Amino acid sequence: MKVRSSLKSLAQQPGAQVVRRRGRIYVVNKQNPRLKGRQKG
Repeated sequence: MKVRSSLKSLAQQPGAQVVRRRGRIYVVNKQNPRLKGRQKG
């Protein structure tokens, strides 16, 4: 999982979903599970 300040590139991949959990923003992708990310903060 990549921790980055901007998830825009991950969120534009096909199958990506932006999810808010515990005050953090995550990007999860069921089509390509390697493309996961968490935003700092």
